[in-house]
Amino acid sequence: MKNKTVATWLAFLGGPLGLHRFYLHGAGDWLGWLLPLPTLLGAYGVLRMGSLGQDDPLSWVLTPLLGFTVAGCCLTAIVYGLRKPEEWNARFNPGADAQAPAGQTGWPTIWAVALSLMLGAAVLMTSIAISFQAYFQSQVEEGRAISQ
Repeated sequence: MKNKTVATWLAFLGGPLGLHRFYLHGAGDWLGWLLPLPTLLGAYGVLRMGSLGQDDPLSWVLTPLLGFTVAGCCLTAIVYGLRKPEEWNARFNPGADAQAPAGQTGWPTIWAVALSLMLGAAVLMTSIAISFQAYFQSQVEEGRAISQ
C-alpha cells in the first residue's frame, strides 16, 4: 500500500532527489534517476554564485535549475496531498478499497501541503528574481558599452 501522506512528505523533503518517485514507482523509475541532475547543477550554480558573485553568467543560468526543481517537487507534493482518496487508491493502490486508509488525508498531509505551498512559492519567486535580475543587469551593461 502506497501511503499518500508518506508520498507527500517525500515529495516535499526529498523530491529533488527523486525519493517520492522511487517510493511510488520503484527503483526503475527513470524520472526518479533524472531528478538529481538539475538539483546538482543548480546546487553547483549556487556555490559558484557564492564564490564568484552574481556577475558570473554560468551561475545565474544554473542557480534557477535548483529553484525550479524544488518548486516543481513542492507542486508535486501539493498535487499528491490534495488528491481524493478514491483517486489515490485507484492510481497507486489498485487492489485496495476506494476508501482505504492509505489514501486518506490527515493533518500530517495537510501540513505537508501547507509547507510545500509556502516553500515552493518562495523558491519559485526567488529563482525568477535571480534570473531576471542577472539578465537585465547584463543587458544594461551591454547597452552602456554600446553607447560609449
